[in-house]
Amino acid sequence: MNVTPSPQTNAASVSATLNAWFTQNARDLPWRRDGFGAWGILVSEFMLQQTPVNRVIPRLEEWLARWPTPASLAAVPPSEAVRAWSSLGYPRRALWLHAAAVQITELHGGVVPSDLDDLLALTGIGDYTARAVAAFAYGHRHPVVDTNTRRVIARAIAGAGEPSPPSRGRDLEAMGLLLPQSAQEAALFNAAIMELGAVVCTSRSPHCDVCPIRNVCAWRIADYPEYTGTRKAVQKKFEGSDRQVRGLIMAELRSTHHFVTDAEITTLWPDAAQLQRALASLVADGLAMPAADGYTLPD
Repeated sequence: MNVTPSPQTNAASVSATLNAWFTQNARDLPWRRDGFGAWGILVSEFMLQQTPVNRVIPRLEEWLARWPTPASLAAVPPSEAVRAWSSLGYPRRALWLHAAAVQITELHGGVVPSDLDDLLALTGIGDYTARAVAAFAYGHRHPVVDTNTRRVIARAIAGAGEPSPPSRGRDLEAMGLLLPQSAQEAALFNAAIMELGAVVCTSRSPHCDVCPIRNVCAWRIADYPEYTGTRKAVQKKFEGSDRQVRGLIMAELRSTHHFVTDAEITTLWPDAAQLQRALASLVADGLAMPAADGYTLPD
């Protein structure tokens, strides 16, 4: 994908316009409020991976009330983190967050590190999360790229209806071309372009008539050409999938502080082979631990 700004698109004007728009129109989200610390931002980023904002907010508030610091989470067994994760989905994230809390406590004195390499060394933290924490919690100047960012850049800058498959180098370069030089303005712009993609430049029904950069959007100027490039793989349906079966087993494990017997597990799903496959994958992920007469959450 060509990421060089088109003649109609000036990087400085795009960033300035979006920052001004964001300042007036940003949603009131907990992690954007003054005083919301690095630990809260880190937890929110873990929770927001593949989970909608409206489901994350109440669970985030409960989590931080219970474990306001990395040390407080590190002090409890991983099973408590998995139970508290509940219906957020992809419970491996709870294990990773717990492991990261232990590392922060033992290696960084209980303070979430600000250095990008230190963040990347923590369990469960990839390039996006590390950059998001460094930028949003500490104000460092890093390009932060998520799905919404990629969509806005693909349309406004490259003139494509949707982004091509992710490419770390290409995506960071594209965002870097738009990033303001000021660290404060850069952090604001990272949030602004994500917000635009989340609420205006949406995937299926973009609200182009209210977009603050509609007059310089390369996709709009080209009369919305249809995307013809490679598309990302479509996620398989949840109903009847191994993910659904894993969720049923996890719900059963979370419901008790004791073990769940093999007999109880066999009642959860009619397809015995699929049930065993899902159970084996949970064991491999460290989410289900074999016990004398069944399985438990990890301790």
